[in-house]
Amino acid sequence: MRLNSKGQVTIPAELRQKCGLHPGDEVDVIEEDGILRIVRRIGTGTRGQRLARRMRGTAAGGMSTDEIMELLRGE
Repeated sequence: MRLNSKGQVTIPAELRQKCGLHPGDEVDVIEEDGILRIVRRIGTGTRGQRLARRMRGTAAGGMSTDEIMELLRGE
């Protein structure tokens, strides 16, 4: 791997897959005795939980779940 001018590196696909890392996952870089470790950030939740957190409260006009379902069903 090569460090780019912005200080970024690309984690090879096979390592991302092996470690279960996906686009949008949050990681920390930790220095221990002169060695850098990339670790998954604790407490950020699963990808689905993060998506739900981002989407929460985005329905226009403060519609209830029942109102949204009526619109989707065409009732």
